[in-house]
Amino acid sequence: MRFSIWPDLDEPWPELRALVTHADVTGWDTVYVEDHFITHSAPESPLLEATGTLAALAAATERIRLGTLVLSVTYRHPAVIANWAATVDQLSAGRLVLGLGAGWEEHEHAAYGLPLGSPGERVDRFVEGLAVVQGLLTQPRTTVEGRFFQVRDAPCEPKPHQDHVPILVGAKGPRMLGIVAEHADRWNMWGSPVQVADKAAVLDAHCERIGRDPRSIERSTQSMVCVTDDPARAQAFLEEHGASGRAAIAGSAGEVAERIAAYAEVGVDEYIVLTSDLGRGAQRLETLDGLGAALVATQS
Repeated sequence: MRFSIWPDLDEPWPELRALVTHADVTGWDTVYVEDHFITHSAPESPLLEATGTLAALAAATERIRLGTLVLSVTYRHPAVIANWAATVDQLSAGRLVLGLGAGWEEHEHAAYGLPLGSPGERVDRFVEGLAVVQGLLTQPRTTVEGRFFQVRDAPCEPKPHQDHVPILVGAKGPRMLGIVAEHADRWNMWGSPVQVADKAAVLDAHCERIGRDPRSIERSTQSMVCVTDDPARAQAFLEEHGASGRAAIAGSAGEVAERIAAYAEVGVDEYIVLTSDLGRGAQRLETLDGLGAALVATQS
């Protein structure tokens, strides 16, 4: 199993850059950024924009892969996403993982006057957007005449540095999991090992229906993480996030690593560590190093 990080974008750029450049030289696989304009817990807080941040991180790093988790086709036209992705893949010498999603944050769409629509409309829009992105990244010219998006004989040059930019789709609903089976290279969802296994079975069934090897799709997940030697703090963290329905792991570095390792037993290829509860500054880097060493130990 690979191990990656997911930092918040509500911290100052110098701190974020220091975290990611440290991860770059200490063996973490990928850094992911979320695609939001307003923070969930503090709407007035500053928040770095995802695509600009990832381009800057491409210039600041040398080895670590760079992923979006996930870009919504409701925030940017898919032709814009494709041209951005090709450029960042060139800037990073082929390190981009392009995560895409259908969109879900209702208050954010309302605040910026962006149409979201019903769940069914979101999926319909996403299917069209994915066709635009994949066409532009792989074909000399792309034409899509859809309900939501229209591109006509459109180029995207230069093409990405990679022969094939991995497309990651965040999904947990039955229809979206069918789209993953048909079009994606990677699949991501929040959840406990039991929850991930349950949705993976649905994905596998979709793959079997269309004749695709289910293991040709890489699987990733994440949960809230707190590394602490204080049992009371760990329990409070679990209770807080359990009440909100988010999967969470807390305990010493060794205990957290063992619980993360359980995801491998349900077929997860990559676990993504949220860094929001690991402290700040030098303390966070020290905690991340300790957790990284414990995770590596579970693989031997």
